[in-house]
Amino acid sequence: MSMDDILQTIRAFDGVLELAPTEGSGFPEIAWGDHFFYFSPDGHVPQREQPYATIVNKNYPDDTLSDLDHPDRWRLNIHVGTDAFVELTGEQPRAEAAPRDDTLTDTVLPHPIYRAQGWVSIVNPAAATQELAAQLLRGAHEDAKRRTERRNRRAGESP
Repeated sequence: MSMDDILQTIRAFDGVLELAPTEGSGFPEIAWGDHFFYFSPDGHVPQREQPYATIVNKNYPDDTLSDLDHPDRWRLNIHVGTDAFVELTGEQPRAEAAPRDDTLTDTVLPHPIYRAQGWVSIVNPAAATQELAAQLLRGAHEDAKRRTERRNRRAGESP
């Protein structure tokens, strides 16, 4: 599964907003080339909400365990919540991380930084994780949609 396949899958979701910073976009250079996905049918980046999925193609200063600075390595990150995190990893999100090789490809792993918030990651998704990745992305998108609709109802706004 290529990054383009993943992007095509996510871009087909209703109300998806993709933020893909590039040079000159006003976003920090470290984010250039990465992708951040929100549920936002109005097309505006939510001000007080994190993305529900990201694709990163390089190490960040505090996030190097996946070894993404090599050519053709990238990582899909998905917010799945506590229950799915436990089901997928066999670990509690807030528990101390078990020893593992975070450079493994095509394997669902706890996110190296955001595991406590219920995030998983897959370096270079391929045959073993392709269908699961698409299901998890759809679920994360639907969860983000429900949260947005719930917030809008409380605020008396339409979705």
